[in-house]
Amino acid sequence: MTLSVPHEGQGPGGSHEPVARNDFTAPPPSAVPEASGSRVQLPRRVVHRPLQQVARRLLMALLVLVATVLIVYTDRDEYHDNADGKVDFLDCVYYATVTLSTTGYGDVVPYGDGARLLNILLITPLRVLFLIILVGTTLEVLTERTREEWRLNRWRSALREHTVVVGFGTKGRSAVQTLLAKGLAKEKVVVVDPSQKVVDAANAEGFVGVVGDATRSDVLLRAEAQRAGRIIIATQRDDTAVLVTLTARQLNRAAKIVASVREEENAPLLRQSGADAVITSSSAAGRLLGLSVVSPSSVTVMEDLIQQGSGLDVIERPVVKSEVGRSVREVDDLVVSVLRGHRLLGYDDPKASPLEATDRVIAIVRARPPRAGEAG
Repeated sequence: MTLSVPHEGQGPGGSHEPVARNDFTAPPPSAVPEASGSRVQLPRRVVHRPLQQVARRLLMALLVLVATVLIVYTDRDEYHDNADGKVDFLDCVYYATVTLSTTGYGDVVPYGDGARLLNILLITPLRVLFLIILVGTTLEVLTERTREEWRLNRWRSALREHTVVVGFGTKGRSAVQTLLAKGLAKEKVVVVDPSQKVVDAANAEGFVGVVGDATRSDVLLRAEAQRAGRIIIATQRDDTAVLVTLTARQLNRAAKIVASVREEENAPLLRQSGADAVITSSSAAGRLLGLSVVSPSSVTVMEDLIQQGSGLDVIERPVVKSEVGRSVREVDDLVVSVLRGHRLLGYDDPKASPLEATDRVIAIVRARPPRAGEAG
């Protein structure tokens, strides 16, 4: 089967070069080389701006200096100045400055027992605090790296049955919004995209992001695709979608994989590659355009049905105990199809009634607020 890609766009790795891979068999994870630009980005917490951080450190350093000056000034009689023998306020400021900076010229010195005791118990700790503030940037970087490593390890250990979204453009973002409307928590979504700007935008919205080429198994492994419950493939090119589907299915045999393609003729290839469902964007848009000419109001209803959380929703749910043995017309919800095993039966199919305990129904219901963890 020929893979038709009439639209120009980016390649799998985000470049504009044409795709040259003809072998669609993804190599095992151990054989895939390390992707140079791939990494996991957890959503960042709100931090102060650089100028605010510098101003805060300067203020803290000034407070430490003032406290040291006051301590020395209150006990100035036990200090000796080699220049004139007396210690005034300016001498106290001078002594505090050279002491906190560890310069220590030795021209102003404590000679009383009380002054020396205060130097040991108070001024020395203040000197250490002052130095910590001055080198705070370096310490903050080290602390931030340690914190991010800890957050990343905790995230990896807790992540199970999550949703991986490959491509965070219009299609990927809309898919995530639908899942969120159904109750999926943001912590259960991992976005994979080769664009740093796109992943930064996903982070800003509270999603974990992985920068890299999703056709590579090591990138999907960073997204924990091997433990995902659902994988949504919303790439810009059909050949990229095929490669990602092959790689994802090799890593995870049990995940539900849903892929989007531009051209309908490529849909069978996606299914052969391991996709459970394939959405043809161009055909779907064309049908809506045609329907809008014949019946504009019908398009409004269709948009309401696919927009979760408002008006009417299309849902899939199991048959409840009270519905077993009844026909589809006797159910309170408007049932449009019955899923029995792997067969999808229409509402008017004689085999759809009576309903069985193992059936699942696809119905149109009134939208309701999502319950916590419903889709997670």
